[in-house]
Amino acid sequence: MEQELTLEFISQSIFRIDENTHRIHLCLEALPEEAIWQRPNASSNSIGNLILHLCGNIGQYAVSSLSGRADARQRDAEFAATAGPGKLALLERLTETVEDAKACIKLLDATELLRMRMVQGFQLSGMGIIIHVTEHYSYHTGQIAFWTKYLQDRDLGFYAGIDLNVKNS
Repeated sequence: MEQELTLEFISQSIFRIDENTHRIHLCLEALPEEAIWQRPNASSNSIGNLILHLCGNIGQYAVSSLSGRADARQRDAEFAATAGPGKLALLERLTETVEDAKACIKLLDATELLRMRMVQGFQLSGMGIIIHVTEHYSYHTGQIAFWTKYLQDRDLGFYAGIDLNVKNS
């Protein structure tokens, strides 16, 4: 039963991570290149900043802490950038980071899910790290989707072809 719970938790987490990656791909496909580093205002981040931030956060939490690799994150640089890679290069970097993180997550067993680690000054279990990565990714995906909808004034089709009015059974 422990193994089944472990596999189910990991499977559901990876499902949500993949869902967010797909949504960011849809957003970037909808945007012109010049919109990627555009900031809504001085207190906000561009989509480029958010993707750099996601790569840094996912790398620090899921890759470094779960695999034991060195933490090379430079968080301030993620937000300081005012220009950088184009959308295809950003998508490639995000996809590589996410795939690396998923590979690290898939290697965990119940003991590793419960083992405590220090990450970014926080004491978290492996499970806590996965929850953080999943919800943090979703949070910033929502920001990217909002900014994309604002710039393009259109639905992004996240639920195209799905009847969301179906009642629970």
